[in-house]
Amino acid sequence: MASNNTPQGEAAVAATQKVAFAALRHKDFRFYFAGTMLAMMADNIEHVISYWLLYEKFQSPTLAGFAVLVHWTPFLLFSVYFGAMADRYDCRKVIQVAQIMYMGVSVAWAFLFWTDTIEIWHACVLLTIHGMAGVLWGPGSQLLIHDIVGTEHLQSAVRLNATSRQLGVLFGPGIGGALMLLLSPSAGLFVNALIYLPLTIWLLSVPYTGHSREGAAPSRRAVRWRDAIDTMREVSGNRPIITMVALGGCASFFVGSAFQAQMPEFAHDLGTEHADFAYSALLAANAAGAVVGGFLLEGKGWLQPRVKTAIVCAILWCLVITAFAFSYDYNLSLVLLFCAGVLNLAFYSMAQTIVQMLAPTQLRGRLIGLFSMASMGLRAFSGVTVGVLGGLIGVHWSLALSALALLAVTVGLFAFLVPGQRYDEYS
Repeated sequence: MASNNTPQGEAAVAATQKVAFAALRHKDFRFYFAGTMLAMMADNIEHVISYWLLYEKFQSPTLAGFAVLVHWTPFLLFSVYFGAMADRYDCRKVIQVAQIMYMGVSVAWAFLFWTDTIEIWHACVLLTIHGMAGVLWGPGSQLLIHDIVGTEHLQSAVRLNATSRQLGVLFGPGIGGALMLLLSPSAGLFVNALIYLPLTIWLLSVPYTGHSREGAAPSRRAVRWRDAIDTMREVSGNRPIITMVALGGCASFFVGSAFQAQMPEFAHDLGTEHADFAYSALLAANAAGAVVGGFLLEGKGWLQPRVKTAIVCAILWCLVITAFAFSYDYNLSLVLLFCAGVLNLAFYSMAQTIVQMLAPTQLRGRLIGLFSMASMGLRAFSGVTVGVLGGLIGVHWSLALSALALLAVTVGLFAFLVPGQRYDEYS
């Protein structure tokens, strides 16, 4: 079994300093930050255009549900496997393959819509490929930024990387709509494929492989389907890692981003009857909070990676989500969603950082995959805890009860951490 007190983790936490935008001091990270933002923006542009055209063509709620399912389920099934691939292979090539998959899907959508030859099975295949590309990109991306900035500025890099993704989420829908209006849906999708190119081309010229720092070398362990179980067994005695993986997984299982899918009903109850600016503001408030929160936390050097801090932020998030669920005032709801975005980015980025810093080098990609499996893959089930339950008791009560259940679990995780006195320096 791997040692729990890893030198990498001890050095990482000790070295973390309160430096504003520390990761941006690295020129290569600045390029990666911009490239990631563009790629995530392209991802969201594709969603905006393809989902709209699929609705116009088929008007199938089942297909819409399938799109959500294949977006999150691959994270549950393949995250650890692709994390093992990132441990074993050059992460630049892994990310480039994912980017090429994204570009191929965007071009395929454009061709099929332009020729009006799209069928249901085409859509199912392309949606599945898109979902797989997202899973493939994740672990390699985290290893690459670790390689670029090192452990000293890892918290900054993880938080800024999450912020760049939220920037893409924030700007993508608006730019996607503009491309449809100014060009045409098919032409917009062709242009969208080009937005992935800067990151793909940049990766051809950089020296980072995801394994070149700290004397790390690609793992020689074979990539196996039982890696998730083996990885959990190897770090089972490391309370901070187990706690952070459980925190990310439970937050995704109980609440996740399911309230975004229920936003039309919340908007209706808040007095917004039409798909106007007021409704769009509700949809964008969470992402806007994450972006502003990311830059604010980085600018002030606040909230360094500590397990207890992450848990406290998660507890506050539960309370804010509960308050939103019971709010019938539009302005208050907007503020609560914004605050939820700040807190969500804070505790997820801290949890991600702690897992990476404390991970043994030979298991880092697998542990990143394990965290991704929990924090992203389990979002598929939040549609049940919030959505299906909401159909029975109403979305306000289902969201509130889900958030309160998560609050109880989070307090339990805090209690689970306390006996691990040897990890006080990380908590």
